[in-house]
Amino acid sequence: MGLSTHVLDTMHGCPASGMAVQLYATSHSQITLIKAFTLNLDGRNPDGLLLTTDELAVGTYRLVFDVASYFKARGTALPEPSFLNQVSLDFGVANPEQHYHVPLLVSPWSYSTYRGS
Repeated sequence: MGLSTHVLDTMHGCPASGMAVQLYATSHSQITLIKAFTLNLDGRNPDGLLLTTDELAVGTYRLVFDVASYFKARGTALPEPSFLNQVSLDFGVANPEQHYHVPLLVSPWSYSTYRGS
């Protein structure tokens, strides 16, 4: 089933189109960039899954969302420094045969996430 993400801009009530995201594998003190991408008009990876079932492995991962740059590009007035700059979500994959969906709901002042379906 693989790994996916979806970002919703709760300030404007729309997908976070154009937000830059990076996916890393994390293991102890080693962090390895797997891919970097920009969200499409639906707030998703334009290539679909971030990792397929065959690519997804048991372990820990990190998604980094460039929140401040996204809101600045939308013309949102932010203080310097911004309250949220990059949002990093560290999560674990225990069963790569299952689907792991990591959504982010974000504004310049808050965010939430959960394991989606």
